Amino acid sequence: MKPEKAFGKVLREIRIEKMISQERLGLESDYHRTYISLLERGQRSPTLTTVFYLAKVLNVKASEIIKRVEANMNLDSIRPERRRK
Repeated sequence: MKPEKAFGKVLREIRIEKMISQERLGLESDYHRTYISLLERGQRSPTLTTVFYLAKVLNVKASEIIKRVEANMNLDSIRPERRRK
């Protein structure tokens, strides 16, 4: 599973566990609801800052989110992007 998809799955799981709507998560983290939806569908990749903001609103550690993302991924399948010269 790609990192974006794994992050989206985890974000949605935690948001539902905390019984927070996308709308509320967006408002409290200062992101638009549609951006939260894009994250949850794996169509956007969050910045590190975004992960911390979302974690604060969800009342979880950012490291817990990343840990759960890693558990949903096959890290051996990830290849570093090639840099352009």
